[in-house]
Parts: sequence; structure tokens; C-alpha cells
Amino acid sequence: MQGNLTALSITCCIILAVVFIGFLAGRDKSSRSSVEEWSVGGRRFGSILVWLLVGADLYTAYTFLGLTSTAYQGGSTAFFAIPYSVIAFFISYFFLPKLWSVANKHRLTTLADYARERFSSKFLSSLIAIVGVLMLIPYICLQLSGIQDTLTAAGTGYINVKVVVIISFLLVGLYTFFSGIKGPTYTAIIKDILVWVIMLFMVVSLPIIHFGDWGTMINKISQEAPEMLTLPTEGPKGIPWFITASLVSALALFMWAHAATGVFTAKSADSLRKNAIFLPLYNIVLILVIFLGFVAALVLPEDTNPKFALLNLIQISYGGVGQGLAYSTIALASLIPCSIMAIGASNLFANNIYRDLIKPDVTPKTLTLVTRSMVFVVIGLALLFGLLFPQALVSLQLLGVSGMVQIFPAIVISLFWRNQTKEATVVGLLVGLIVTFTVYSTGTSFGIYEGFWGLSANVVTMVIINPFFVKKAKRSRNDVVNTLFYGTNKEEGSSKSA
Repeated sequence: MQGNLTALSITCCIILAVVFIGFLAGRDKSSRSSVEEWSVGGRRFGSILVWLLVGADLYTAYTFLGLTSTAYQGGSTAFFAIPYSVIAFFISYFFLPKLWSVANKHRLTTLADYARERFSSKFLSSLIAIVGVLMLIPYICLQLSGIQDTLTAAGTGYINVKVVVIISFLLVGLYTFFSGIKGPTYTAIIKDILVWVIMLFMVVSLPIIHFGDWGTMINKISQEAPEMLTLPTEGPKGIPWFITASLVSALALFMWAHAATGVFTAKSADSLRKNAIFLPLYNIVLILVIFLGFVAALVLPEDTNPKFALLNLIQISYGGVGQGLAYSTIALASLIPCSIMAIGASNLFANNIYRDLIKPDVTPKTLTLVTRSMVFVVIGLALLFGLLFPQALVSLQLLGVSGMVQIFPAIVISLFWRNQTKEATVVGLLVGLIVTFTVYSTGTSFGIYEGFWGLSANVVTMVIINPFFVKKAKRSRNDVVNTLFYGTNKEEGSSKSA
């Protein structure tokens, strides 16, 4: 469909304004004085900023475009996003404060840092970092895909979309390099306000525009496409898939590097508890956005590309101003999470691959520069991969969830199990990854989410192997083990710069 010049102009102006604010957020040199300041803001963010930041990196353009696309194609299977996020936030209430306390006390900035100190193992740390970076690249690519699709809808006939996308992501890379976590944190405020205002406006107005009211829309769906409102009882995505996908996605949610980055910015453990209580509010928007996929299925032509379902629905429903505000909201939901993800991936590479494996004697100043510079490498790889292999992105991101959940035992279980051994954890993680990729590549999941098979193999392997090394684990003590199981483990209210 032909783009709209007014919509394109509004979208570009809002994006440029937000990028400018991202640069302003880092005007204080302290924001890039150390890895801790650049990547987790010196751990000084209060409950509201953490809520906005974590919400910004978890509720992305892929969330909105992907959910409407899934609902457009598969109906109610899209609702798996609701229970998984609620389960994730519920679980996070119990383990994130403890993880934060250890990270705060021992100046840790990544989950791989925690694994290294918990198990005294640079190998495990680097393995987790490699998994984290490899799984995150396709996720960043999906943010690229989100803004590319948005600009295609807004600017077809007016701009070269790929050139504008490359420029947009380079600008994000520059402000992330310059401002660190403060850039996406303060721009996330604008993004989240737009998400709440524009998305709620859309979910109220679109059913009215096309059906008169919500009741008429639901009645039309129940009469013309009742299968969209029920879960399939058989097939590859039946009830077993729905349950296991929800569980695995919930356990994986805070294992992502960008989610952990948001967590470690908190100034206290109580900020994370409040976060766990109030983050499910975002699901109000998610539930209603899924219904927009149903609206699209009823009003758009049958040959509509599913990934453009929401964008094309916006295009036929609003004038230029309405389109511009909606498109800019979706574009920001691509760019800001991309910045946070790039920080998370860069931090993993610099701290847990470069420092731990390549140059252990690196100076703090050099490490900070390497960490910041890796932003361009990460975003560059994502751009290259996304432009060359656009059809593989969604599949790889779904595989990424199954891959990331394999580090859950190494991180979360080890917070509570004193005698968990390094050897059992490493072997369990490797077995889990192998099983996951084998099930995925052979297509033999038997209607179960791939990551569930991998995680089951991971945990069973760890439990079987652990007794062979438990005597060694009982004798070994380090600072993190002492903090977790023998110390007072006080939750410090604020943190000092490294």
C-alpha cells in the first residue's frame, strides 16, 4: 500500500526527537565513566524508572506486531503471552531481589558474572555469555524488522526504507555508546506513555470504526470465525504446546541479557518486588492488542501479509496524523529495546568473553571502552543478519527462548541450592542446548514447546551428575557462596560506583 507523507513526517520527527533526548541523557560524563555506570546506571534507579525500563525492553514492537500477526493467523494461541508474563513476574518476586543483592554486593553487571563468582568458573561464565549473545542477535534483528515494516507502511513511495532503517539504528548505536543505559531509560518514558495512550486509543477506536462497538465485533467473530476464540485441541500448537510454551517463556524471560540489565539498575531489592507486582499491568494492553489481530482478520483482505496485519489495519482506519502517532509508537518500541539489548549483549561480550577469556589483565578504562564499542558490532551484526535473512528471524527468536531458558538452573536454582556443583551445571546446560537444537532441527517436539524438552533434560542431567561432585562443592567456599548461604546478605539500599 502507498505510504502517507504526513504519517511519515510525524514518525520521523518523533523518532529524531527521542534520539536527541537519548543523547541529552548522557551529557554527564559520569554516565560513561565505568562499565557499571554505563551498563546499569550505577544501580541508582528507583521503582518507577525500573518499571519503565523493564517494560520498555520486554514489551517491544515485536510484542505488538507479533501478537497481532499470531492472532490474525492462529487466533487464541496468541494468548499464551498473557499467562507466561504473569508467571514470570510472579516467580521474579522471589528470586530477583536475592540475585540483585548478590550482584549489588559483589559489583556484578551480568548473569554470567554471577555464574562465574557463584561457581568459581570462567568457563561457565563464558558459556552463558556466548549463549546470551548468540540468542540475542536474532531478537535485535526482530526490532530491526519491526521498524523496517513500520517505515515500509509509512514511507512506501517516498523513501528508501532500508537506508532509513540503517541510519536509524546507527543513531541508536551512537546514543547508546554515548549515554549508556541512561539513554534508553529516559527515552523509555516517552515510549511507554505513547504505548499506553496510543495503544489504548486504538483498541477502543478500531472496533468502533469497523463494527460500531466491541460487542458487535465479538459477536461477528463468534459467528464467522469461532475457532479464533478457542484453543486447538490437536495439532502442533494445541493445549500441551500452549502450557509448555507459557512455562518455558516465563522461566526464560529474566534470563535475557537485556532483562537482567534492567534488573541490575535498581537501587534496592524492594524496587524489584514492586516491579513484579506492577509489571502485569502491561498485560491490559497486551490482551486488547491481541483482539486487534481478530479485527484485522475480519476487515483486511485475505492475501494480507500477517506481519503487516496491525500496520495495514492502522493504514485503512486513520488519517495521516493518527497513522503517524501509531507508527512512531511502534517504531520507538523497536529502537529503544534495541538499545537495551545492545547494552546487554555488549556487556556480556566485554566482561565475560573478552576479559575472562582473552585479556584478564585489561584495565577498567579499556574494558569500559571495549564494552561501549561493542554496541556497534552487535547492532551491525543484527543489521547484516536481518537484511540478509529476514525470513529466519521469528523462528530463530522462538528458538532463542528455548535456548535462554537453559541457563535458568545455573542462575536461579543456584541461588537456593547450596550443593549445586559446577560440573553438573555445565553438563546439564550443554545437554539442554543439544536436546533443544536436536528437537528443533528434527521437528520431533510431539506438540510440546522445544525448550521444555531441553530444560527437562538439563535438570535431570544435573540432578543425576551432581552427587558425584557434591563433596568437592561442600568443601569449596567463595564470597558469593558465603553471601548466599552463610552471610547476612543485607539488601543495600543504594550502591557505589565501581
